[in-house]
Amino acid sequence: MPHVVTCFLRHRTHVLLARRSDAVGTDAGRWAGISGSVEGDPADAEADARREIREETGVESATLVRVGDPLDVRDGDRTWTVHPFLFEVGSRDIDPNEELDAHEWASPPAIHDRETVPGLWNAYVAVAPTVETVAADGTHGSAWISVRALEVLRDRAAVAGTADAVVAVARDLRAARPSMAAVANRVNRVMADADRTPAAIRERAQLAAAAALDADDAAAARAAERCGASVTTLSRSGTVRAALRAAEPSVLIGESRPAREGVEVAATLADDGLDVTLTTDAALSSELAARDPETVLVGADAVLADGSVVNKVGTRGLALAAAREDVPVYAVAAADKVRPDERFEGEAGADADLYDGAAPVTVSNPTFDRTPPDLVAGVITERGVLDAAAVGDVAAEHETHARWDEGED
Repeated sequence: MPHVVTCFLRHRTHVLLARRSDAVGTDAGRWAGISGSVEGDPADAEADARREIREETGVESATLVRVGDPLDVRDGDRTWTVHPFLFEVGSRDIDPNEELDAHEWASPPAIHDRETVPGLWNAYVAVAPTVETVAADGTHGSAWISVRALEVLRDRAAVAGTADAVVAVARDLRAARPSMAAVANRVNRVMADADRTPAAIRERAQLAAAAALDADDAAAARAAERCGASVTTLSRSGTVRAALRAAEPSVLIGESRPAREGVEVAATLADDGLDVTLTTDAALSSELAARDPETVLVGADAVLADGSVVNKVGTRGLALAAAREDVPVYAVAAADKVRPDERFEGEAGADADLYDGAAPVTVSNPTFDRTPPDLVAGVITERGVLDAAAVGDVAAEHETHARWDEGED
């Protein structure tokens, strides 16, 4: 049975769909992902996937997001084993070769509106975000995860037979990451604004995902204006990283245990040409005092209605140290990260990550902490810099959107 790769290139919320030309041996005139034969070991087809991407699109740099389980697809009297891949790319610029007759960046449910190669939607589903991947993602920040949640809502609405089925997905997404306010707020807004039909929810979710990315970009741009020449931070926030790349200050960053995501952020910023110093979490406060940065800039997994900031554990200690040294602390986040209430939804790592011995030790391994509003100079959003009172106004808006679920079965 022949093996082929099907690659979906994603930019923001769209994927690249390509119409196969007469130069290919099969399925000419049909829409597909970037595809081709597996020439090596089918159990390790990533090299084949990257080769096809280079040959058909000219794209050299693509970040692997997910590898799907192989699926058998029947095409006439032949059966193919398809190996699905999802890659992230930073641009929509491609240089198509002769195998592509046309191409379009489209919302994935547009697959249903085209004459495609057999099994294309199933191949996409094999690598698309799901409620389970949203819940399990320990790599990305909450802004990125919230966009993936909206994509789940969009994709499931595209195939749902009833609105009730989409309502169930929306509830599952809200419950998947209780500490990440942006997930619930963005899902709630879609459900509150859309007519109660799958088609309306699909369209609204796509628009909301694009708007969410724009809001995150705008918040980062505003934060860049506050950085000054030197910044201290910790953990990983895509919005903080975008602000630092734009402002190009010198950066002191804590490693951010237990996952040590600060290490990866330090490396990527240094590769971008910034002057970066990486230090341990325990040393971060003393290093801040010694370096006297102009600003502390952190992300936020949530901002509570009273203005408190929920972020990676260690943020509160960093804010206390900054207050001692008279350094302003700003959290940068889209306004959708404001919770409609003051409830702190914490998450915790495994006990064994901290202690796996035999002694009767009680382990506390929190993932997030809560920094009170008196330690935060402001929350930088796409709407501007919010103080505690303005945060409360945004919280009231989100509380209104959350009411869509009242009375639903």
